Amino acid sequence: MLPDAVSKHLDDNREGNLARLKELIAFPSVANSRPDDCRRCAEWLVARLESLGLTARVVEGEGRPNVIASCHADDAAPTLLIYGHYDVQPAEPLDEWQTDPFDAVVRDGFLYGRGASDDKGQLSAHLAAIEAWQRAGGGLPVNVKLLAEGEEEIGSPTMESFLAAHAEELSADAAVISDGEFHAPGVPAITYALRGLAYVEVTFRGPSADIHSGVHGGAVTNPINALARLVAALHDDAGRVALEGYYDDVLPLSGEERAAWERLGHDEGEYARSLGVAALGGGEKAFAPLERRWARPTLDCNGIVGGYTGVGSKTIIPAMASAKISMRLVADQDPKKVVAAFERFVAAHTPPGIVAETRLNAEARPVLLRRESAEMDAGRAALTEAFGREPVFVRHGASVPITEQIQRLLGLDAVLMGFGLPDDNIHSPNERFAVEQLHGAARACAAFYQNLRKGLTRPGESG
Repeated sequence: MLPDAVSKHLDDNREGNLARLKELIAFPSVANSRPDDCRRCAEWLVARLESLGLTARVVEGEGRPNVIASCHADDAAPTLLIYGHYDVQPAEPLDEWQTDPFDAVVRDGFLYGRGASDDKGQLSAHLAAIEAWQRAGGGLPVNVKLLAEGEEEIGSPTMESFLAAHAEELSADAAVISDGEFHAPGVPAITYALRGLAYVEVTFRGPSADIHSGVHGGAVTNPINALARLVAALHDDAGRVALEGYYDDVLPLSGEERAAWERLGHDEGEYARSLGVAALGGGEKAFAPLERRWARPTLDCNGIVGGYTGVGSKTIIPAMASAKISMRLVADQDPKKVVAAFERFVAAHTPPGIVAETRLNAEARPVLLRRESAEMDAGRAALTEAFGREPVFVRHGASVPITEQIQRLLGLDAVLMGFGLPDDNIHSPNERFAVEQLHGAARACAAFYQNLRKGLTRPGESG
């Protein structure tokens, strides 16, 4: 259990922690379009971390700046690497927000604002926990290193090289990533697998300019028609992806995992209703929805454009059409191998009169983490203490690219201890974070540090 003084500090500073999160949300730190705001947000974080007794600095890399901070508790303590990201998704469409996305407000027990849940609120929970230990607990029970990234929402394109360059500085005995969610309201979770990503854009080019569809129709291949046929051919009638060898390296789900997921009591009808659809018709029909989301690879068209899309009619054969395609990958798939298969598929489905171009926009390897370790035990106990219920172990369909990079480059299986809720509207208008989740998350983080000290301190050392 947390010391009374630490627990009291967390309770007494609920409003202050909420106010500081509002300050953090006020920075429109969109990595792909607001570089100056990203820098100001990083500088705010440095000032906040320094006020908590950490050494902190903005570190320049190839892309947006990152923040590195550290605090040494004592030589006998294990070192924990805390990861979060301060960049956020674009807020558009702005007219669908009920309030200004960067002027956070509390409404009906939720804090609304861009980044409230993903990931500024969850990062703020760690800052609140650090403050409680520093100011009321006699100092942190573990040595802390903290990395706040500035490009997670655009696929962490420069993070691998950054992490490799700073591997020694960021070395630790354990790592925690709070950039995820509960399995359901009131049901905390620890995620032990994330899907990877291969994100491509394919462009079909036809005539050198838009041309008259009456004069030239029937003679020239229409890039939109051709691209539509390609997209339609990417899946068969059973929902399987049609790329050659796409499933060859997929690690099958174990019987024990499948049985554990069945015990979660996933309500498919309620899930469909929460998304505003009548039925769950996507993915491979041979697998249950939860397995399709967590343990099977997918391929989706995220956007398609070409030709005239304005008001009224314009009878043309367009010069080009393009589609953005994301492939979510599972252990043990290799993004590079998958992209090569996609390029072969495009080549085989490019008709005469069309020149095809495929561009890789982002990639991330899938990750599978150990479920049995002192770090996982520390996280399980911390979530139980903070939320009154033992967490479930789950996989997740999304990608957090640094998880695999921390595993591969730093040799650590991070504890994925997220605090969002499934209906937080992340990446959507009216993103929110439950105020009680923020306070519970701060308590869980504080307990995790204490549990980690007990679980990883070597025999003969104080702890």
